[in-house]
Amino acid sequence: MKKIYAGLIGFGNIGTGVVRLLDMNRGLIEDRLGASIVLKKIADIDIETPRDAAVDKSILTADAADILKDPEISIVIELVGGYQPALSFMLEAIKAKKHVVTANKALLATYGDEVFRAAEREDVDIGFEASVGGTIPVIKALKECLVANRIKSVLGIMNGTSNYILTKMSDEGQAFAEVLKEAQRLGFAEADPTFDIEGIDTAHKLAIVLSLSYGKKVEIDSICREGISGIAQKDIEFAKELGYKIKLLAIARERGEEVEARIHPTMIPFNHLLANVNGNFNAFHFVGDASDSVFLYGQGSGMMPTASAVVSDLIDIARNILKGISRRVPARARSEETIEDIRLMPMEEIVTKYYFRFSAVDRPGVLSNISGVLGANDISIAAVIQKGRRLDGAVPIVMTTHESREKNVRKALKEIDRLDVVRDKTVLIRIEDENGQ
Repeated sequence: MKKIYAGLIGFGNIGTGVVRLLDMNRGLIEDRLGASIVLKKIADIDIETPRDAAVDKSILTADAADILKDPEISIVIELVGGYQPALSFMLEAIKAKKHVVTANKALLATYGDEVFRAAEREDVDIGFEASVGGTIPVIKALKECLVANRIKSVLGIMNGTSNYILTKMSDEGQAFAEVLKEAQRLGFAEADPTFDIEGIDTAHKLAIVLSLSYGKKVEIDSICREGISGIAQKDIEFAKELGYKIKLLAIARERGEEVEARIHPTMIPFNHLLANVNGNFNAFHFVGDASDSVFLYGQGSGMMPTASAVVSDLIDIARNILKGISRRVPARARSEETIEDIRLMPMEEIVTKYYFRFSAVDRPGVLSNISGVLGANDISIAAVIQKGRRLDGAVPIVMTTHESREKNVRKALKEIDRLDVVRDKTVLIRIEDENGQ
């Protein structure tokens, strides 16, 4: 049986999962591939700590050059993470005409143009299924299954940590800080959870999805991004009363020559599929002009789910090697020469529905004062909820709106927050309707 040699750089959690999966399903993989994938070398700065995977110590090395300079190794698996030295490893592997598999979303979102163009120039393949959605086949769906479609919209729950926190807050009534501590204790959240709870991890994934959906590149800092740290339990309760759940959503829509792209806490109706994605699961809702609605759901992280996506890419590339071909499917579904800078719709021009929570003094005329400012800024009220008095004499007033323009909303809230009858800064959460289009 023909052997295809691979080298693994990065023997951490996901790297361990890859070794385990290749060993656990070796016979099945060989039957389906018609060849054997052999991990010839594993490189890591720590080769002494025991891993939960059976491996011959003779293949371990602390020097990645042992993989990058080995002429027998045709596929390099990069699981180091971060920007450097991962980027250097990738570019050196590509220059040596080696194919690359990676799960490195941050690197691809930031330096993807350099990596993908180098791969096209050297005629090698890049597999990055594991970079978005873990085990969920998001990349393959966009590159191949939906390639004949214009992607009208993308809605995604792309971060399991944030989704876990919001689920626990909703189901158990716990405060954000309490759930975050629990998520850290269980290993769902990092000691520094900023990337997850402030939407940075989601922005990396959305940037990759945008390039595949619209054939364009985007700087992640240009994507409007808000995290979940400001979500209070009272807003989750009001959302339920109004028929919504709160999720951290990544949203993208084609708007003529522009693309709408934003990440923020969002209220979605109970009957939307994404509203029922709970715990640390991820999900993606695509709408194509021919396919209509497509929904993908599964584990977005974790050792074995992510390893499943890495090994899937490994097998895809191995099949190409057996056929003596490469780049049958371009990395971003088209020639790199056609990838353009994306033109994002300014956030101020976004039109959507809104939830507001005002903290107002309990006196006659307050509601009319607030609604008057909204009306003067072309914001139409859809529903109002007013609760009982707090000890400080303020009451929460909740309003939802019909579709309104973001710049009008921001202007109105500035005016309202300056009113002497408003005690605290107004809470704003955007709303998405049932169909997500």
